[in-house]
Amino acid sequence: MFKSKFRGSNIDPQEFTRSQLKFYAVLIPIGLVMLLPVLFITFRAFMTIPELLAFPPVLIPSRPTFRNFQILWFVGDGAGVPMARYLINSMIVATLTIVFSLIITTLGAYTLSKKTFRLKAAFFKINQAALMFVPIAVAVPRFMLIVNMGLTNTWWAHVLPFLVMPVGLFLLKQFIDQIPDALLEAAKIDGANDIMVIWRVVVPLSRPAIATIAILAFQLAWGNVDASNHFITNESMRTLAPFIHTLAGVENPMMAGVVAAGVLMLFIPNLIIFIIMQAQLMNTMSHSGIK
Repeated sequence: MFKSKFRGSNIDPQEFTRSQLKFYAVLIPIGLVMLLPVLFITFRAFMTIPELLAFPPVLIPSRPTFRNFQILWFVGDGAGVPMARYLINSMIVATLTIVFSLIITTLGAYTLSKKTFRLKAAFFKINQAALMFVPIAVAVPRFMLIVNMGLTNTWWAHVLPFLVMPVGLFLLKQFIDQIPDALLEAAKIDGANDIMVIWRVVVPLSRPAIATIAILAFQLAWGNVDASNHFITNESMRTLAPFIHTLAGVENPMMAGVVAAGVLMLFIPNLIIFIIMQAQLMNTMSHSGIK
């Protein structure tokens, strides 16, 4: 009996078959359109000033240069804070956000999935309702919380707003729902407590969802400008994203290449992390848990 080599549920097919052509016919044009802004910023980051000001516009630099990156570095030094400081601050904030958000989300998802207590359904509905709120809707309560707790000009002012991720809790909870209760009970019979069950059983089996949450947390922290603009007055505590955002607001055509270089610096870490974890991300979105 004929059996096709292509399996639609396989995220990364090992062999090419004619049945994949219909997917490529749709995905390749969409991919090219989505790639255009990335190429535009990348090319402008390596253009000389005459090419940036040329009319009609130049699409591809004839003589690529790193001058824009050098100017970006010196602009940061001229502001009184070294450019490296903004970059290090962003790395610290992103790391803290990923670590603490994963801990809180994993504990919360496990509790909502495998524990029984009063108001369990109500808490999950509240989390679902929180998915509808855009960040600007909670800007005032967030500001009052940070200021009243005395967390201005601290790392917590950057990290605290992103520790609770409703979308991450929802994804991970749905993922953990698929883990058989018998497997967890067997671990407890062997003497494992809840923390050991989470670390030894739940985390390994939920790796795709956890990787997805890590990507989302990194993107939120790495590109965030609100914390530095609202809660930070000490320039040495600001991150890279608001610094680049400030440069973008300068009405000077000569800075277009410098801004493009800064945007490219913000984009590359997101691209690297996505490439590394794309398989886990696709597994989370396609199917969850244990069959």
